[in-house]
Amino acid sequence: MHVTDTTHGAAAVRKAGGTVVRLPRTGASWILRPRSLLVSVLLAAAVAVAFLAEIAFGELDLPLTDVVQSLTGGGDPATALVVHGLRLPRALVGLLCGAAFGLAGAIFQTLTRNPLASPDIIGVSAGASTAATAGMVIGLGSGLGLQTLALVGGLGASALIYVLAWKSGTTGYRIVLVGIGIAALGASATSYLLLKAGIYQAQQALMWLTGSLNARDWEHVGPLAVALAVLLPCVLLLAPWLGGLQFGDEIAKALGMPVQTARIALLAVGAALVSFATAAAGPIAFVALIAPQIALRLVRAPGPALLPSALVGSLVVLVGDLAGRQLLSGTELPVGVVTGVLGAPCLLWLLGRSNRTGSGG
Repeated sequence: MHVTDTTHGAAAVRKAGGTVVRLPRTGASWILRPRSLLVSVLLAAAVAVAFLAEIAFGELDLPLTDVVQSLTGGGDPATALVVHGLRLPRALVGLLCGAAFGLAGAIFQTLTRNPLASPDIIGVSAGASTAATAGMVIGLGSGLGLQTLALVGGLGASALIYVLAWKSGTTGYRIVLVGIGIAALGASATSYLLLKAGIYQAQQALMWLTGSLNARDWEHVGPLAVALAVLLPCVLLLAPWLGGLQFGDEIAKALGMPVQTARIALLAVGAALVSFATAAAGPIAFVALIAPQIALRLVRAPGPALLPSALVGSLVVLVGDLAGRQLLSGTELPVGVVTGVLGAPCLLWLLGRSNRTGSGG
């Protein structure tokens, strides 16, 4: 196999037997395609509407015009107190967490070439959750803070997955299989920690483990916003490698990519995104699984749909949290319950589709 030509970032790889595989441009250039650009704009508009609705509706409904005035520095003090003090931090956490989960899902699914390989299925979220739970219920490393504990747990789980999947290199198939085992191990460890915890600590941890935006405030927004400000440029820098790895190691090597270095870097960035989002709102179920799949079907373009995946993730979390607060009168469902109800049928559909096509490994 060798590269036969490159033109404007595109490449054609000649495989054994003379078959030529033309590769699309990697990196962020796919965004310039008319359909991708249109989908991204429409998704951004939908996210903006959902963001405003998340702030406007609650026990006290506010007119959207008053919300916009308050966000732009106008409006009366009572409205400003509700908007800036109570609802804006919650909406921002939902927006940022959804984007982080969506991006991480796109990275892991593209990296492993498997639509089922989301962070909450292959053990990264479980590692972050176990470490954070240990800090909450038994005080292990609690002085480090929830964000640091979740980051250590997520990166540790990713490193363990990579090491155990190594056999003269790693493949997406082995990463998925080992990751499922790590997820089961993390879930067992978390259950043990909850059994050892006091009633109050266990109740607090269970609410967080469900995935909830309840009582989120500015102290949750700050670390998450800083983390995304650092990690998003890293994702953009690594996007060309991710675009090459989606065609498999053999073609990526033919394009001159350092396959194992790229895989380690992408695993680390994806794990960091999941860890910070999990620390802020808990392991919100299935967002990382369904967001990239929805984005790919909307864009219908080759290459990892990173921006649409992030936007779909934000939209799913914001709409899910709004639905959880509005659907049942007098009862507030955690957003993780709503996304779990939506995500479970999607997982079953993906399992059935993978079984029919053989794409699940």
